[in-house]
Amino acid sequence: MLTVWPLAGIPEISAGDHLVDVIGSAVDASDPLADGDILVVTSKIVSKAEGRFVTADDREDAITAETVRAVATRTSASGHVTRIVENRLGIVSAAAGVDASNTPEGTVLLLPVDPDASARALAEGLRARLGVRVGVLISDTLGRAWRDGQIDHAIGAGGVQVFEDLRGSTDTQGRPLHVTLPCVADELCAAADLVKGKATGMPVAVVRGRADLVGELDLPGARTIPRTGERDMFRLGYDEAYAEGFADGTASVQPRSKTTSTK
Repeated sequence: MLTVWPLAGIPEISAGDHLVDVIGSAVDASDPLADGDILVVTSKIVSKAEGRFVTADDREDAITAETVRAVATRTSASGHVTRIVENRLGIVSAAAGVDASNTPEGTVLLLPVDPDASARALAEGLRARLGVRVGVLISDTLGRAWRDGQIDHAIGAGGVQVFEDLRGSTDTQGRPLHVTLPCVADELCAAADLVKGKATGMPVAVVRGRADLVGELDLPGARTIPRTGERDMFRLGYDEAYAEGFADGTASVQPRSKTTSTK
């Protein structure tokens, strides 16, 4: 059985706060954790603790600085511009993960420099402090191609398997599974967000019931989840792909040279 609950008692986080102590103190004041529990930590408090604030009167400048590749840009009827981009972590999302909510005036918050390293450090510190073998996932809210709305995804993982590889096994009818590779890290982060919420002051949740996914700290992290480079089958938005193809096609057409003939 899967059980998910929010961890109460997490205060407002500031740059330099030690999250192992902050989360550990919240655990001390609640029910004890057990081997195999997984803590899902909202990326915002990790970024705040790591001091990932930047001065940016214009959020668009910060988005540009974090962008590796533009995927699609749309302007609404009201003039609002939405940019879907790939950021330096390989994550394709709106606004490169730059967050302007609940930050000091004139600043924006960037994603952690290395979410996997942050998750591993949290998992290692909490294991030592609590005396139990826990895993840590760092989550962020992302949209999804072809579906409205957003859900939480894993952007960092420490001591947690991010995939459950069922390839090579069989289904209930005995048919072989060739491509079945559930991203359990994303599924756990989405489940955790049901109890964390966005405006409840509950940035950490505990998931119990998937101890089989908790392992050593050197397990592959969430950086292995995004499809980038040649594995990215949807490199551009429709309008952008059309414009690129049209430009390439136009450039490949050579103008006919004029010839003269004499009789």
